Formats: sequence, C-alpha cells, structure tokens
Amino acid sequence: MEAFWSSARSALGISGPTPQTWAFGATPDLADELLALVLAGTKTAGASELWDYEDAGDPLPQVGDLSIVLDGSGRPRVLLRVVDVRIAPFDEVDAEHARLEGEGDLSLDYWRRAHEWFWTTYPGHDRGFSYAMPVVMERYEVLHAAG
Repeated sequence: MEAFWSSARSALGISGPTPQTWAFGATPDLADELLALVLAGTKTAGASELWDYEDAGDPLPQVGDLSIVLDGSGRPRVLLRVVDVRIAPFDEVDAEHARLEGEGDLSLDYWRRAHEWFWTTYPGHDRGFSYAMPVVMERYEVLHAAG
C-alpha cells in the first residue's frame, strides 16, 4: 500500500496521509470486474446505500475525497478522486448515472435490476431493500493507476 501511495504522491505532486482503501462489490470476482471497467474508462460513477453509511457510522463521500481502490486480491490498483456526490431515492436514480456506472448494457433498467439484486443479496444493514431507500451516487476520476 505504501509503495502505491508513494508512487501516486510522487506522480501527482500531492501529500498527505494514505487515503481510505476499499474494493468494489462484495466478492473478489466482482471487485476485479468493476475495477476493470474503471481502468478501461467505462465506469466513472458508483452507488451505495445511504443506510450502509449510517449503520457503519462512516462519513459520506465528499467532493475532493481521495480513495485507493483494491483489486480482488487486496492489491492497490487505482487512486480515485470524488468529483460529484448526490443522494436520491433508488427509484429516482437517472439514466445518466446508470450509464456512467458503465455496467451491463449501460441502461437504467439494467442498473436497477443489478443493484436491487446486489443490495438484496449482500445487504449491509437490516432495513431490507426499498425503491424509496436513499442511494449515494458518486462520480469520480482516476488520478493514478498501478503500473
């Protein structure tokens, strides 16, 4: 981790403590699949359940936040910067956000089916799934990728 962060700091001329680290999805295969979309430039957005943040006591993402995304093996692969954050009910997530997530056929219908399945299969809280549940939508940019 320290080698990746040192390389990113040097390449970008930035300083500071090591950012938060995380991986996409809930399985190593999904982490690798979604990371590949980010590295290809296809995936520039993501979504999480607000209730997960609340239950974990984690702060919401803010514009300018940096994070290091890990692959399915736990290796640091990319440094992201948050460029936009919105919160809306699940059933109000729009087609533009679905397209920016870069998954499936890029449609809102695909996004809704995939996320309902994911959040039902891998709940991070005990409130269940709801079409009215608040969704945290982030857009991000890649600042640095592992060589």
